[in-house]
Amino acid sequence: MLTGLNHLTLSVRDLTRSVVFYRDTLGLRLHARWDRGAYLSAGDLWLCLSLDAEAASDTGRTYTHYAFSIPQENFPAFSARLRTIGVPEWQQNRSAGDSLYFLDPDGHQLEAHAGSLAQRLAACHAAPYPGMVFEADA
Repeated sequence: MLTGLNHLTLSVRDLTRSVVFYRDTLGLRLHARWDRGAYLSAGDLWLCLSLDAEAASDTGRTYTHYAFSIPQENFPAFSARLRTIGVPEWQQNRSAGDSLYFLDPDGHQLEAHAGSLAQRLAACHAAPYPGMVFEADA
């Protein structure tokens, strides 16, 4: 049985640029770096950056994205900082809870989300999405 998100591995075109973005812009902790990669963390989330100049692409957008947790009290300052330094956004928040949807230097779609699954489900119980069905034991 799966118990949660173990790690994310992102292909990047420029390892130095990506380490700077994730460490300095987003505040992740850098644990190790090597010629073709780096390990960082945000709380319990383990992030691997893997140099892959041919595979990394910012074309063909879908809703696939990676969400990082952020405490509600830190969200306004974090959002303002990313907007001030010009980090591109790929979507506006349309759901319950504060979220900022932004791109990393390789076009990976990221999100900073202040909230939990329990909070999202409570909001959905109050105003369900079209066709939404809740499981009895969930």
